[in-house]
Amino acid sequence: MAIDTVLLAVGPMDTVRAEDLADTVLEVAEPLGANVVIGHAFTEDEYEEFRDDLGFEERVENVDPDAVAARRPPVGDLVEMFSDAGVETVVRGALGEISTAVVDMAIDVDADRMVVGGRRRSPAEKAVLGSVSQEIILQAPCPVTYFRDLDVME
Repeated sequence: MAIDTVLLAVGPMDTVRAEDLADTVLEVAEPLGANVVIGHAFTEDEYEEFRDDLGFEERVENVDPDAVAARRPPVGDLVEMFSDAGVETVVRGALGEISTAVVDMAIDVDADRMVVGGRRRSPAEKAVLGSVSQEIILQAPCPVTYFRDLDVME
């Protein structure tokens, strides 16, 4: 099975580990000449909360998720890192429940691999609060590399 497309799913907390995530993706994408899709999913509430900060006047009903994703950290930094490495990138955004939106994005872009970041959580926290990363891994249409950073707090 060839690897043509790698989806890197990121969120705002991934800013502190953007370089490590990029390195992880480049280990696969660069030698294989694969394209990278940088995906950022956000909820309606998240969009409305940060709409003014992002410089958008549209309400959530009229939003272009790709445009919002392109303006959310750490996407710009990642685009630059991949560009410097000579890897083609596309930015995709999705609006909705995060884990479902990311899995749907992987299907839409026909991802051959996914990379998602996560953080350390106790079993009790996962049981009570759920785990977005875990849901993505369980529902993903392709193999997933889970990047766990013990220092990141979501």
